[in-house]
Amino acid sequence: MQQSNNISYIFLIIILLLVVIIGFMVYQLLLARKEKNEAKKSFYALERKVNDLQLETLEAKLNPHLFKNILNSIQSHAYQTYFALDKLANLLDYILYESKKKFVTAKEEIDFALNLIEINKIKISPLFELKIKTNIDKEDKLFEEPLLAPLISIDLIENAFKHADLQSPDAFISVIFEFKDNAFSMTVSNKISDKKMLKKERSGIGNTTLEQRLRIIYKNNFKLEKFIENDIYIAHLKINLLEYKTEMFTAG
Repeated sequence: MQQSNNISYIFLIIILLLVVIIGFMVYQLLLARKEKNEAKKSFYALERKVNDLQLETLEAKLNPHLFKNILNSIQSHAYQTYFALDKLANLLDYILYESKKKFVTAKEEIDFALNLIEINKIKISPLFELKIKTNIDKEDKLFEEPLLAPLISIDLIENAFKHADLQSPDAFISVIFEFKDNAFSMTVSNKISDKKMLKKERSGIGNTTLEQRLRIIYKNNFKLEKFIENDIYIAHLKINLLEYKTEMFTAG
């Protein structure tokens, strides 16, 4: 009987020890998970600060470059100064106020891009073929939600006017803006000369700046394609804003 009691007592002690050990392991696991979450939050906070600093540096390079191109366009065609200054006023409002925001709506960015195109039209002949098209699903709720980085459309538009073969009889520039299925996209294409095709291989600050901004802000939620096909340079940008918004909420 005594032996049976001793066995029961030992068995009870073993069970208690197992409970204590399991409880300690669970506590350590929960503590480790908490520390991991805190470290993750600290990492994201630090990453945001670094990204903000990088974006400020990139934008400091971007805006003076834009102003120089705009003013050169206006100066070269004085007879259109009134029209150009009206469009420039709209651009300045956007650059001085809206671009300081972290995000703007797709509607605001597209309106800005259309004004920028009007300014650049001064450089070209009235007979030059300039095709502008918008395909917008205005019922899409994200169209007027601030999720798009301001000035994201500048580089592709400026490059098209800079590198287009303006003298060729079949020259053209085409700009298409789309917003559907919760995604913003723009496609810019232009006819280029053989001489300018060679220069394209040496990308300037604009291309680098755009890719850096997209990578910092949208990570894997964008696609930027640039290629030459039959003497036509094509650049296509698509940003999946729904996926980006979902990741923003998940990251906190």
